[in-house]
Amino acid sequence: MKGLALSDTVLSLIAAIPLPVLVIGSDDRIRAINPPLEAVLGRDLIGKHHITALRQPVVIDAIARARAQGAAASVRFVSRDRDKDTPYLVHIALAGQDIVLSFEDQSAAEDVGKMRRDFVANVSHELRTPLTALLGFIETLGGAARDDAKARERFLGIMAHEAERMTRLVDDLLSLSRVEEDERVRPREQVELCGLLGSVIKGLEPQAAAADVTVRLVRDSDTLQVPGDAGQLTQVFANLIENAIKYGASGKEIVVTLEAPVNHLRLRGQGVQISVADKGDGIASHHIARLTERFYRVDTHRSREVGGTGLGLAIVKHIVNRHRGRLLIESELGQGTKVSVFLPVESLS
Repeated sequence: MKGLALSDTVLSLIAAIPLPVLVIGSDDRIRAINPPLEAVLGRDLIGKHHITALRQPVVIDAIARARAQGAAASVRFVSRDRDKDTPYLVHIALAGQDIVLSFEDQSAAEDVGKMRRDFVANVSHELRTPLTALLGFIETLGGAARDDAKARERFLGIMAHEAERMTRLVDDLLSLSRVEEDERVRPREQVELCGLLGSVIKGLEPQAAAADVTVRLVRDSDTLQVPGDAGQLTQVFANLIENAIKYGASGKEIVVTLEAPVNHLRLRGQGVQISVADKGDGIASHHIARLTERFYRVDTHRSREVGGTGLGLAIVKHIVNRHRGRLLIESELGQGTKVSVFLPVESLS
């Protein structure tokens, strides 16, 4: 095939492949590329030696081995530009006397791997802190404080608090796992929101009273149904109202608003808006976009003091996604925080 030009049909097929593709002739010079490959290695490569285009020894060596051994191979290639590095898995295959390279973007897979590693590291850190405290107090109670009744009582109280903190974290981790597992399964049952919100607020009355906060429900009607999972929606609104009690108590009032169905651009159809608004200290704007990330906290110390695990809003986000809804967080320092959930009123096919 040396010296023979590739046919228009072959060139058209190469151009139609969505992955970046590069063809190297028997003379080690580039015979063909497609538009996606130009975005990776640049233009005007036809006729150039493949070493000048690829430049990375691991890929060049793999091409040499593939030609010598007549076997396909796959190697890692990193495309570098000013903004970021993009990892590719380069598949090297023989086609007659030519060698065909196809580049598979690995960014998503590597991002998932990084997220998994970060998640494990965060979980380990969150558990290590209370475990270290428990081990320290157990050691103290077994030694110096063995016969000190006052110290023993105080340490046991702290130990109970740390154990409860670990229990909440494990419960939230299990809840997050279940929610993620069900996220692609659309709920079909009808849920009556007015009664559900009233029940959630009543269940949180002791916490509200302890924080000297009034929780008020404002609604446009007495009955309003949406397709959903009652248990998960209860979890969403309990989490949002509980957060408002914990972090917005300085405003003394929390207003839960249930609005009648209207056309919402966010839903591209009929939907309801349920908002939980407090008049507390508010949140700086640069934090808002990250609030639904796992373990992200605006104030780490305060969050742990009030029993937060850093997973609540991540769970809320996944549940709202499962219901094909939308979540909106609005806040301003000194003006309070408003979290709105938009839910469709009709099942989506």
